[in-house]
Amino acid sequence: MAQVRPLRADARRNRERLLEVAAEAFAEQGEGASLDDIARRAGVGSGTLYRHFPTRRALLEAVYADRIAVLAARGGDLADRLPPGPALRAWLEELGAGMIRVRGLKALLGPAVGGGGDGGPGCCEPLLGAARLLVGAAQEAGALRRDVGPVDVLRLVHGVATASELADGEGDDVRRYVGLLVEGLRP
Repeated sequence: MAQVRPLRADARRNRERLLEVAAEAFAEQGEGASLDDIARRAGVGSGTLYRHFPTRRALLEAVYADRIAVLAARGGDLADRLPPGPALRAWLEELGAGMIRVRGLKALLGPAVGGGGDGGPGCCEPLLGAARLLVGAAQEAGALRRDVGPVDVLRLVHGVATASELADGEGDDVRRYVGLLVEGLRP
């Protein structure tokens, strides 16, 4: 097994600066923010950006890894505090709202749950784990149809977030749309 060498101090600083600037750029402009502009604002060349993050997706994953972990952990918290059906609904509401609030997160999650070759679960594996937990518990409690899987639920909440954004541009309808979704998924 090859040993991974730690980053030099300057390379580590460049990587951290790129992540900081990319988070700002994605928040301002969405996932389509110019990578060349991100490199320039971080004070590095484009080659440095691509050495650390060979693709836009790799940069998005690195920027949002902590937020994804928090959303996934929230599923476990809700499962511990609420009955299975309400826990699933509350988590889907939070996940849908998070996809709208954090510009670029919805675009990152789309390919991960869409089954396309460019995504795979990857960075979103923690969300899939939370969905497995919540979906399984809701099915055992009789609050969710047996023919619905964790990926189905993630795909549907992705669609709900998109629909909510289309409705008002802000995503204010997420709770309402998740409610409609959950009602339709009952046995």
